[in-house]
Amino acid sequence: MDTEVLRWLLAQLGPDTDPTDLARRYERLRSARAVAQEVLAERISGLLAEPLRVTVNGIATVDQSGNVAALERRQSQLTNLIAPDDQAAGPHHVLFGIPLVPRRRR
Repeated sequence: MDTEVLRWLLAQLGPDTDPTDLARRYERLRSARAVAQEVLAERISGLLAEPLRVTVNGIATVDQSGNVAALERRQSQLTNLIAPDDQAAGPHHVLFGIPLVPRRRR
């Protein structure tokens, strides 16, 4: 895995993600997008394994449902992003991970 792929993965998954773990996953899956999808799926399943909402009457409420929704949104957004190791992407310009496509003139 080169540094461009690692930077892209850290941008998608957060700077606290273990680069050694990402490298192992990349060796196995051979795709930055697949690595990001797998990590996000594990994070979602980890949250779903515990109660999403816990309330201690009169003291505190902890609600993780917003975190699950945010991770699911992030996971679905990955399909629209161009990963640095995408073979079929061809020449393109990317701004914040979003491909820029010229529009036809009117």
